[in-house]
Amino acid sequence: MSTLTTTPGSAAGDQLAAPAAAPANRPADRANPTRAVLMLEDGRSFVGEAYGAIGETFGEAVFCTGMTGYQETLSDPSFHGQIVIMTAPHIGNTGVNDADYESDRIQVAGFVVRDPARRPSSWRSRGSLDDELAAAGVVGISGIDTRALTRHLRERGAMRCAISSTLADDSAVNDPAAGDSAAGVDEGGQSAALAALLDRVRSSPEMVGADLAPVVSTPEPYVVPAASGTAQFKVAALDLGIKRATPAAMAALGCEVHVLPARTTGEELLALEPDGVFLSNGPGDPATADYAVEALRTVLRADVPVFGICFGHQLLARALGFETYKLTYGHRGVNQPVGDVATGRIAVTSQNHGFAVRAPLTGVTDTPFGRVVASHIGLNDEVVEGLECLDVPAFSVQFHPEAAPGPHDAANLFERFRDLMAAARQARAAVAGGES
Repeated sequence: MSTLTTTPGSAAGDQLAAPAAAPANRPADRANPTRAVLMLEDGRSFVGEAYGAIGETFGEAVFCTGMTGYQETLSDPSFHGQIVIMTAPHIGNTGVNDADYESDRIQVAGFVVRDPARRPSSWRSRGSLDDELAAAGVVGISGIDTRALTRHLRERGAMRCAISSTLADDSAVNDPAAGDSAAGVDEGGQSAALAALLDRVRSSPEMVGADLAPVVSTPEPYVVPAASGTAQFKVAALDLGIKRATPAAMAALGCEVHVLPARTTGEELLALEPDGVFLSNGPGDPATADYAVEALRTVLRADVPVFGICFGHQLLARALGFETYKLTYGHRGVNQPVGDVATGRIAVTSQNHGFAVRAPLTGVTDTPFGRVVASHIGLNDEVVEGLECLDVPAFSVQFHPEAAPGPHDAANLFERFRDLMAAARQARAAVAGGES
């Protein structure tokens, strides 16, 4: 196992190279921009301008309500396979830099903005977002009504879509007055080229049933050392799509974090003799990750403290016997209010999930691992946002306590995990002392 000696929290310990000044796959003539179209699987289309790379891409259309943090959003592995729509109109103002990447590359399948900044201004910026997307081969679209698109997704639900900037011969796309259309092919409102694009959208993979955690997980284990240099606790972190800020947050509390591939078994986790096991965020359908659920059950039977966030929260729920389901349009943004059931306090949280846990909001539920309660509830739609086990040392939250981007209202949950590991260590010492 290699040891990461760069700044704690850098998932791969590498620096991203600055893109070329004028990527070949990006239109250079802004006076005559390449037209692009966004096609939803229900037949609605939006015509705008190419942004980033020229090409065609497919994914699940989702919207993010954050006004800031676009670079962290783009590089969050939880967005793998998704075309992200930013509801804030002005995106790209601060350009791009190396410090704000949450993984070693841009993860989104496509990017949608209304009014992109063409001249970024920031002392940290090393280039424009447009150039960065083009260099990474990420196809995007700009100049469309992103709020109308968001309203449509809120009413109809998240769905598959495509962005194409390759339909150069299609008059419906190249007409500057085309705007957006709600007409489907069956209504005669689309050209043959757009109808063919719609067919490709409808034949693209769905998010339900998608096993994506192994795709974005680290291929090899690595270690993020404690920030102080002296480790007080050893954490085995299952990388299901972990962000750099997450191990950094634990390292700042004196934890040596062993980041492990998604398919690491329970026996392999326990072989590290960790003080605690952490389950990260990640993309895809939690119902496909039975390998991680079985590993987690092995850990729970060993009474090792467990903390799960986002995708990891959903996997803990499934390990306990609860089901997960797909939300209509998901929670994505840095302004999601969550209520703490025990204290009554409200935290504004950073969230990025399209699936949720089906569990009782009130009362105690008996599971194969003892009693469980819902610890946090989403205030917008009463989604279960946290679980607490009363008989084994395990808890989880659906949101991101490390933020990146977003508020730090829930950062204390890492301290709670540290305290849980300390209590478990004391309990083991007491048992060992009683047996001697």
